[in-house]
Amino acid sequence: MDSKLLELLVCPVTKGPLDYDREKQELISRSARLAYPIRDGIPIMLEGEARQVSAEEIEGMPKRTPLAD
Repeated sequence: MDSKLLELLVCPVTKGPLDYDREKQELISRSARLAYPIRDGIPIMLEGEARQVSAEEIEGMPKRTPLAD
């Protein structure tokens, strides 16, 4: 993922920041508790394509993850 693109993207539901999970290739909205997939380097920012993130998964995340290296 391009770091400049990641800085511009926000959650389409809450308009809040997103965390990048490089391992799962997802952008995570903590406030909406949704994880948007990244397919072939393209973030799919559709609520219907996102998976629900459990409260436990959110709690297990670091305080705030960097968007990209």
